[in-house]
Amino acid sequence: MGDTLRGSMRFAVALLMASLVPAHAALTVCNKSAHGVKVAVGRFNGANWISAGWWALAPKTCAPVVAGVLNARFYYLYATDGGSGSWSGPRAFCTAQGDKFEIVGRANCQARGFDRKGFFEVDTGRHADYMQSLSD
Repeated sequence: MGDTLRGSMRFAVALLMASLVPAHAALTVCNKSAHGVKVAVGRFNGANWISAGWWALAPKTCAPVVAGVLNARFYYLYATDGGSGSWSGPRAFCTAQGDKFEIVGRANCQARGFDRKGFFEVDTGRHADYMQSLSD
């Protein structure tokens, strides 16, 4: 096989592989509500349960909360507008006050000085890229 043909085949394979993964893969949250919200995410990183936050989302905006190709099927979210509403569920994770936090572990939140919130499950269907909307 000539060098030109071999180079063309490598280029074609590289293009095919690049098309299989989204360019900006992430778990993205879109705030479709009329109020600004703060978002926290819970997930299993292969060794530990971790919760992290806060991502501030203005009304009608989106932001990635887990960057890169998603390697799990299930992620967990909690969001609040700080007053009239929240998006929550039955899965307990720890959260913290302030602008940013990252907490390892889901148990004994109060004993460790954290708040305990109920997160809702997001089933990504094992997609490498997923978008979750929050609405009124």
